[in-house]
Formats: sequence, C-alpha cells, structure tokens
Amino acid sequence: MADQKQLLQEADSKIGGFNIGMNCGESAGQTVFHCHVHLIPRRKGDVENPRGGVRHIIAGKGFYEDKK
Repeated sequence: MADQKQLLQEADSKIGGFNIGMNCGESAGQTVFHCHVHLIPRRKGDVENPRGGVRHIIAGKGFYEDKK
C-alpha cells in the first residue's frame, strides 16, 4: 500500500491524506470476495468538514459524538 500511496502523491501533489477502507461482507457492499483494501486519496477542501472520514456515507450519522 505504501507504494500506491507514493505513486498517487507523485501524480497529484494536492493529495494531503488518505482514508483506508474495506467492505467485509455482502451487506457492507463487498462484491469481490477476497481481502482487498480501498486507498482513497483526500485533498484539503474536498469536503466542507472532513472530520469523521468516510463515515459520512450514511447521512446524518457522521457526527454521532455530538448527539446526546
């Protein structure tokens, strides 16, 4: 994975970070049933507030720590 990270950053200097994810099981969206990892390049400003990373895929669930 470090090789891919380096290749991506060399190709796009605006990449400032990465999210790393896995879909485990059909209910989680896995369609290729062997272990594989998603390396998602992130850029400053690509979303308004990146806190919480990829958990914002479920609308309204990203900032669960703010709910009481």
